[in-house]
Amino acid sequence: MLKVAVAQAGSVMFDTPRTIEKVEMLSRKAAAQGGQLLVLPEAMLGGYPKGLSFGATVGNRTDEGRELFRRYMEAAIRCPGPETAKLESLAHELNLHIVTGAVERDGNTLYCISLVITPNGGVVAKHRKLMPTGSERLIWGFGGGDTMQVVQTEVGRIGTAICWENYMPLYRQHLYNQGVELWCAPTVDAREMWQTSMRHIAYEGRCFVLSACQQLATSDWPVDLQGIGGEIHGRSLIVSPRGELLGGPMAEPDLLFADLDLDEIQRGKFDLDVAGHYSRPDIFRFEPRCD
Repeated sequence: MLKVAVAQAGSVMFDTPRTIEKVEMLSRKAAAQGGQLLVLPEAMLGGYPKGLSFGATVGNRTDEGRELFRRYMEAAIRCPGPETAKLESLAHELNLHIVTGAVERDGNTLYCISLVITPNGGVVAKHRKLMPTGSERLIWGFGGGDTMQVVQTEVGRIGTAICWENYMPLYRQHLYNQGVELWCAPTVDAREMWQTSMRHIAYEGRCFVLSACQQLATSDWPVDLQGIGGEIHGRSLIVSPRGELLGGPMAEPDLLFADLDLDEIQRGKFDLDVAGHYSRPDIFRFEPRCD
């Protein structure tokens, strides 16, 4: 059995050192209860600026919005950098695999990313969100095809899809074709439809889905932005390869645990393997781009 944990937590907005402290507390709590893998939400490090417009309308940007973006950029992390070094140290000390969302600064462009960190390998995968949704395109760059890998770890084959990437059929198939076993879905989507989507992906891919959603409160924002920045209401969950809820959706900030029997993946693929006998490669050809 593999014991996993999903964290329902919010960033301390514009304060990455305090957010790192929260991540350390959650990591230690997960390890103390026997967790071998911890999944944290989208943009946990760096923050998800829900509700902020950054002073932008079509054809116009304000000076106040530019200053707010500067503050947001200051909260982003470098990869590699001191924050990733801290996570690598935690993973090694606690013998804990960590998957987390973050906002990465590369030069002067920001990217929404997910990181896979193992106890002995450090950061073994970085994935940049391929398609920022809606107004996210104003603040985040577009990920490329070179960060879409599933990685083999001591606890299984881990792949990540950030928020609405889970609605990209070809990206899903790309992960299925790499034999993903532990589908990690960092998100900020707390809607009912998201729960349905997570169960569908688990059933379609015959994999375990671990969805970690932020729970962001007004108190998580700086005083000058309270009442402007929005709240996020969580509803994290864990789903089996046959679409059954193993835990959640959560109502309050906390850790959600589940014991996973990885043999359920092969049992599920008896009648549905969308990367094998159910893919009909004699009719359809899937040619992913990784350039």
